[in-house]
Amino acid sequence: MTPATRLSWLVGLAVLIAAPFIGLYPIFMMTALCYAIFACAFNLLLGYTGLLSFGHAAYLSSAAYATGWLVRSAHLSPELGVLAGVAVAAGVGLLVGLIAIRRQGIYFAMITLAMAQMVYFVFLQAPFTGGEDGLQGVPRGSLLGLLPLADDRVMYFVVLAAFVAVFLFVMRIVHSPYGQVLKAIRENEPRAVSLGYDVDRYKLLAFVLSTALAGLAGALKTLVLGFATLSDAHWSLSGEVVLMTLLGGLATFTGPVIGAFTIIGLQNFLADRVGSWVTVIIGAIFVVCVVAFRRGFVGEIGAWWQRRSRAG
Repeated sequence: MTPATRLSWLVGLAVLIAAPFIGLYPIFMMTALCYAIFACAFNLLLGYTGLLSFGHAAYLSSAAYATGWLVRSAHLSPELGVLAGVAVAAGVGLLVGLIAIRRQGIYFAMITLAMAQMVYFVFLQAPFTGGEDGLQGVPRGSLLGLLPLADDRVMYFVVLAAFVAVFLFVMRIVHSPYGQVLKAIRENEPRAVSLGYDVDRYKLLAFVLSTALAGLAGALKTLVLGFATLSDAHWSLSGEVVLMTLLGGLATFTGPVIGAFTIIGLQNFLADRVGSWVTVIIGAIFVVCVVAFRRGFVGEIGAWWQRRSRAG
């Protein structure tokens, strides 16, 4: 890690810490941080393992509904509800992974999409989810019985702490020997097999880790907003997380975070101004990014910096 990178991360963290005190809307910031966690989870799978999932919304929504129901109806504390939601998401991910992980490329992507659609229709029909009305009125409660999460600032710093923990966790995974094997699988899977690695086992673990982190994003989002809806399980959300990751920069640490804040920011800014046209505008931005900035924001900046360093 270069000193410039470390400095930029510290500046970004300082801005996030100061956000509630400089007039930034706490609900927006918490929602964006939840999606940043979601994008980091997806980036671990696509960026560092090379597996394209078209159904990651299934794991976010599984945790969202599980946490919401357990906190509202079973009266669990928020920390236990979040842990249970993460466990449910990891369990669903394990089930899907066992089915999909032996396939590659478009076949893997289509299996994940098909399984995600099954999850969507389960949530549509199940009595405890509220169907099209969603699961409403989820209380935040108190963290460990001490911190009142009803206070937006307290809730914000809990979400921020979770985001920082996920960011550092993903970084640790990528820089570990396990992470190096994942990169080898991404670059040349047959060679990794020839070296004696059980490729399917490595990919399955990466898939379950990614789904668990996606579940954490969904569980926190339910506590922040107080509800879980079918939009959390819709296929369009699985597409949005792909866009967030590619827009910010695939296989970079800060890229998915910047991509998530960009997309959520655009949706909030444009929703009242252009209505349903917001999806068209975001789609156009995605096309421009793919054509002109294939490495994403962070990837292009990093490449420019390297060229400048070599020239100097």
